Amino acid sequence: MPDFDGILEHIGEFDLFQKRAFFLTCLLSVAFAPVYVGVVFLGFTPKHRCLSPGVAEISSRCGWTLEEELNHTVPKGDLFTQQCMRYNVDWNTTEVNCTNPLEAFSGDQNGSISLTSCQDGWLYDSSIQSIVSEFDLVCEDSWKLDVFQACVNAGFFIGSVYVGYIADRFGRKTSILVTTLVMSISGVLVAVAPNYLWSVIFRFIQGLISKGSWTAGYILITEIVGASYRRTVAILYQAAFGFGLLLLDALAYVIPYWRWLQLAVTLPTFLLMLYYWCLPESPRWLITQGQSGKAMKIVNDIAKTNGKVLPVHFESISLEGEDEKEAKQSPSPIDLVRTTQMRKYTLILMYNWFTSAITYQGLIMHVGIAGDNVYLDFLYASLVEFPAAAILVFTIERVGRRYPWAIADLLAAAACFVTAFTPEGRSNLFLAMEFKVE
Repeated sequence: MPDFDGILEHIGEFDLFQKRAFFLTCLLSVAFAPVYVGVVFLGFTPKHRCLSPGVAEISSRCGWTLEEELNHTVPKGDLFTQQCMRYNVDWNTTEVNCTNPLEAFSGDQNGSISLTSCQDGWLYDSSIQSIVSEFDLVCEDSWKLDVFQACVNAGFFIGSVYVGYIADRFGRKTSILVTTLVMSISGVLVAVAPNYLWSVIFRFIQGLISKGSWTAGYILITEIVGASYRRTVAILYQAAFGFGLLLLDALAYVIPYWRWLQLAVTLPTFLLMLYYWCLPESPRWLITQGQSGKAMKIVNDIAKTNGKVLPVHFESISLEGEDEKEAKQSPSPIDLVRTTQMRKYTLILMYNWFTSAITYQGLIMHVGIAGDNVYLDFLYASLVEFPAAAILVFTIERVGRRYPWAIADLLAAAACFVTAFTPEGRSNLFLAMEFKVE
């Protein structure tokens, strides 16, 4: 009895049918990018200072430029003092002169004037409008921005636990459709959230589901191509994430308001519901469910699309090297730690994923605050995804997995270390290297 891989050798391991399915599933990877790294623009922290009532009127009366206004009315000191503190004076009731306005409050100009917090709010650079400027997530409340991103990561963590079960229980295609629909709806809800709390809740739901959509697509495409193409397809599927990064950067440049940007990256994902008609179910999954008839129908579609003829003696298919009883066994998370060898491998992989994820997330948050042009910084970080994928494609089959893995981790560590001692404004090269190897 032939197995599925054996049949693919006759009807095409990566021909037109698989290439079309690959392109369609790559759209899931593209759509996942704004969810994962959208905080760079959604949560961008613009330049800001305390709103001091009366300053605008004095500036207008005196004809100050913005630079002169800042010099006269913003406290000197470190960045926190400039952005989160203001002079404790009443600019409305006291007559001040335009040359040295602080003279009216202190003979010593700056030294004896007390400071207070931004009790009346903040003024923001209006070039980018983000959740930070809308919900005032600065100064004492700056930690709320970290919570905004932490919630989506918490969703990733919880979602990764159950997504495998959903894909195995209900099928890869069903899993993609359901998770993509919920991801799209939650993305719209983030865009229309009335306040910070609701934006965090909807962001968590988006993270809870979106990783499942991406993972189900990854599983599906690797299960309908031949064994010799599986590794390359898996790498390129993840490389499609880079196109999502470039698209996000371009949209953020054109749409500087976070709500419209969120809608712009979310609404097109509703079109992925067309997968119901365009994507097949995984024949391998159908086989494990004892639905060989449906699997054979898809096999015939593959052969027809690829312009191949299915040999007549291939009347049934089975899993390679596994009997029906083994195919229907339900895997358990306990299998990951059941033996000493599996425990070692599991802990090593978990630690590697942890370090890679925390480094990547740290770089993402750094892109939002480093450099003078967040769009260029993000562009550089996005472009290096493609040479990284190319290097993997050409090396992984020739030198194995461990050496590229180890070298990538060492390069990432070295780049992070060097970046820590690089003068501000000159770290883009090392940041790009870190993105590439991570």
